[in-house]
Amino acid sequence: MVKQSPHHHIAVDALSQAQAQQELAYLADVLAQANADYHTKDAPDLSDADYDTLKRRNADIEAAFPNLMRADSPTHQVGAPVADGFGKVRHEVRMLSLSNAFEDRDVEDFVKGIRKYLGLGDDAPLALTAEPKIDGLSLSLRYENGVLVQAATRGDGETGENVTVNARTISDIPATIEGAPDILEVRGEVYMSHADFEALNQRQTAAGGKTFANPRNAAAGSLRQLDAEITRARPLRFFAYAWGAISAPLSDTQSGAIDRLAQLGFQTNPLTLRFETAQEMIAHYHSIETQRADLGYDIDGVVYKVDNLDYQRRLGFRSTTPRWAIAHKFPAELAWTHLEAIDIQVGRTGALSPVARLTPVTVGGVVVSNATLHNEDYIAGRDSKGAPIREGRDIRVGDFVQVYRAGDVIPKIKDVDLSKRPKDSETFRFPTTCPECASSAVREEGDAVRRCTGGMICPAQAVEKLKHLVSRAAFDIDGLGAKQVEQFYQDGWIKEPADIYQLQDRYGRGLQQLKNREGWGEKSASALFQAIEDKREMALRRLIFGLGIRHVGEAAAGLLAQTYGSWAQFEAAATAAQDETSDAYTDLLNIDGIGAVMASSLIAAFANPQERASIDRLVAQLTVLDAEKRATDSPVAGKTVVFTGTLEKLTRAEAKAQAETLGAKVSGSVSAKTDLLVAGPGAGSKAKKAADLGIETIDEDGWLSLIGQG
Repeated sequence: MVKQSPHHHIAVDALSQAQAQQELAYLADVLAQANADYHTKDAPDLSDADYDTLKRRNADIEAAFPNLMRADSPTHQVGAPVADGFGKVRHEVRMLSLSNAFEDRDVEDFVKGIRKYLGLGDDAPLALTAEPKIDGLSLSLRYENGVLVQAATRGDGETGENVTVNARTISDIPATIEGAPDILEVRGEVYMSHADFEALNQRQTAAGGKTFANPRNAAAGSLRQLDAEITRARPLRFFAYAWGAISAPLSDTQSGAIDRLAQLGFQTNPLTLRFETAQEMIAHYHSIETQRADLGYDIDGVVYKVDNLDYQRRLGFRSTTPRWAIAHKFPAELAWTHLEAIDIQVGRTGALSPVARLTPVTVGGVVVSNATLHNEDYIAGRDSKGAPIREGRDIRVGDFVQVYRAGDVIPKIKDVDLSKRPKDSETFRFPTTCPECASSAVREEGDAVRRCTGGMICPAQAVEKLKHLVSRAAFDIDGLGAKQVEQFYQDGWIKEPADIYQLQDRYGRGLQQLKNREGWGEKSASALFQAIEDKREMALRRLIFGLGIRHVGEAAAGLLAQTYGSWAQFEAAATAAQDETSDAYTDLLNIDGIGAVMASSLIAAFANPQERASIDRLVAQLTVLDAEKRATDSPVAGKTVVFTGTLEKLTRAEAKAQAETLGAKVSGSVSAKTDLLVAGPGAGSKAKKAADLGIETIDEDGWLSLIGQG
């Protein structure tokens, strides 16, 4: 999500002078931090798309209010200052950034602008090169008399970091070259291939080390190691595409100079081509876009450069960018790749969910190898009502597909390129039996999903139900998370919820003890057993939610707990409601927020003999606490409250329970419906969003004072 500025909702031409000044100050701060995160820390918090959006708005405001341009304007910045730990190198020729094009028409305007600046008519020849924009770390290599004497990162464009020792460990960078000018600064990009990135992360995981979010971060972090031996162990590559200081020309054209660099022994990109028209360049851009998944390394656009070097000299530079070059960026949240397989996963409610296994591709700064396919209708190219989607194109194994993601949303398949579909491809047949337990998988009328009918005999459903039970919003047992549940289930130690509370009796004594398992010891085993004992007393709403009944979420569980008050009354009502003519059924449907679909799911769970027996065995292990009556006259009754940051006098669970007892609704996210934010130390994006929305914000002491406990 784009970090919202104070007046982001106001069009630039509608901003007042004061509003424009405030927004420029905000943008200068946010973009400077983003530059430092990306260039200095190798840990960007802002996506490329969000960064570009904010920088474009900054430029638009400066154009509308030139008198307000700040001395620290992002328009005048390239990269970020060098980090501590490296010597500084002043570039003899500045390393500049590029202006960006986001639409095809931006490229056409770029070419028209060059013709106008040079005084060239529409028919005069004007060649440009087009090359992939490598997503890595910029590096300048200085050769004197054919010997590599210095390597420096871009830094802030004027001063970079001296990484000479590290650069010498990269096989693509020659230590000596023959036939070059006496002084030659070769510039290019250090990167890491997809295969090497995946292998590196596997090694890091095995060694208990840090893994990287994407190849760009991995490459940058590897090059900027203070220990060159670490860099040597990392599989870095280098593409050359430009030059800085030079004692004699390499050629009179950009394309000729790149050919000369290749002759000198540097790796240059084979997709770099020369074109005569904007239309040819744009066609090459779209061709490269569809090849991204097969390149084996990350690119985020195509760079166009005027080929004639004399024209480049005449065009010159703006403050931070050359007039003779532009980067045509790919849409940040879209990429094409191959669909290698379709797997079927079985969830807690028995839903058969298709998952696309993809050739890994970077989308929006994240390496994506899996994507949801929703359901069998989506795969077939239709919606739940039978209407066509993707113009009726189905999805098959082996297809070339377009992947998209927005923000933190799970990646999805957006489209299929039928021109690249294998001739022997077959329509995907959605299974009618569960891949986990072979029970029938049925699709009820009105349901978009096919579901396994195996219930608790289905291992996938059983494991997912157990994971749900121990989740934070349900039983929240310290030390017993999804990983431990999965392992215990596979080993036959836990098969149903009640088994959790018998774990110590069965595996705390004798030869087969938990403390003897790999990864466990006396202390950790004792801590887990104690954590389980601590959760024998269970709030009614947590128990109802923890049962994992389809459609019964956290909020609905709270409603049911408040309505019935005790487990005995809730259980009796759920049992009696099986008779749809009963008062219990009518009362259940009359609860505000409980609809017919949820009621039906709840009744079915208690009507299923096997599931009911499992519930009864669990409850027999617990002391279920009655729901606390909510206040109606408290200062927060009826209000929506959000807690964020670190609370020092209360746990988050205690604060939430307090608020709910006082009649408040506790939400996990800030929105326009939020009435109050309670922010402790470390509050981040939620506090910022609350401030943007004008929502009242107080600290923990303020909260305690508000509810009469201060």
